[in-house]
Amino acid sequence: MVESEGDAAAAATCTAVLTPPLSLQGGLAAELRPANLVQRVLSLFRNVLPGSDLSHFELPATFNLPKSQLQMYGEGVYCAGEDYLARCAGGKDSLQRLTSVVAWSISTTRPPIFGFAPYNPVLGETHHVSTGSLNVLLEQVSHHPPVSALHATDDGGNVELVWCQSPAPKFYGTSVEATVRGKREVRLLKLNERYEVDCPNLLIRLLPAPSVEWSGNVRVVCKDSGLEAELSYCRSRSFLGFGGDATCVKGRIFRSGSGDAVYEIDGHWDRTVSLKDVSTGKVSVLYDAERAIANLSTPVVEDQKGLSSSESAVVWGEVSEAIWRKDWEKAHQAKRRVEDRARKLQKERNERGEVWIPKHFSLSQNKNGDWECWPLEPSVPPAPIVVPSLQ
Repeated sequence: MVESEGDAAAAATCTAVLTPPLSLQGGLAAELRPANLVQRVLSLFRNVLPGSDLSHFELPATFNLPKSQLQMYGEGVYCAGEDYLARCAGGKDSLQRLTSVVAWSISTTRPPIFGFAPYNPVLGETHHVSTGSLNVLLEQVSHHPPVSALHATDDGGNVELVWCQSPAPKFYGTSVEATVRGKREVRLLKLNERYEVDCPNLLIRLLPAPSVEWSGNVRVVCKDSGLEAELSYCRSRSFLGFGGDATCVKGRIFRSGSGDAVYEIDGHWDRTVSLKDVSTGKVSVLYDAERAIANLSTPVVEDQKGLSSSESAVVWGEVSEAIWRKDWEKAHQAKRRVEDRARKLQKERNERGEVWIPKHFSLSQNKNGDWECWPLEPSVPPAPIVVPSLQ
């Protein structure tokens, strides 16, 4: 068996460090407020040429969130107040189910923090968490380019999620935009329905007014029912890049064949999003951020012995603990050890002529250049890390 980067990195520490998720109130945003942040961020890109791919841009630990990108993807699924995902399989008809999937997709949008980014996962890194009856497993299946895979199933056999995501951040001189390529599917198993779901881009504006926001178009398509939705994450009117509300969401739900609109969608992903019936004019609440992503619980280790050495919270545990304590020298050294170990293992594999194979997924690239992943097991087992229920 070939040792993975996660196995090697975990040799230095067996402690899992889990930090609060991004949420509307509290969480990491309340902890990370350094002085002179804008000037520090601008200095990072002083020698970066416009058009540069930032997929492997190495950030100093002072700019890192105390968690891996793999954990960030997972938190969008398992850290939630109201369970919008469970509603998807409970809809009385295909239209109600599609609107539920749209609401759930909005709930995966979390408040970003300007000037901070998670760690780039090392090859073979995993993240395994359970919340209620939902079990979620992620794996970093490629490092060059970075590709993350996610598989989630519930104990009742109602819902399955299969994602394959490859972020592609680029620098454009006055901004950085990260698009996410790949395929995300929500499968309602007992109803034989599959929903393909896009995700918005992350736009970091450096000038004239520094900010970070979600932007771009998102499609939710169910070929089985002939229904789909289009959402636009956008900023309300601004003047020369100043002002405006960056959390607007607008869109519609319509029939794929005819293009006839059924519902109009309007609101803000960090507040409420409404649904207007085109035929009757009736307006209802599609999504309520306060109920979905406010005051979220931090995951905890329930089974210490069940932790994998490749678990994100273990691999980066020493780094995250140092960042949390603002011990920047220790954080820098610990991060360097993880990254150096990963490079050493890759070099050894190359010298032996070995090709690394993911443990939990198969991986391929389609004719459009997008990555596709398939889980090797039909379901995800309960995890050693759990999300405490909100009281």
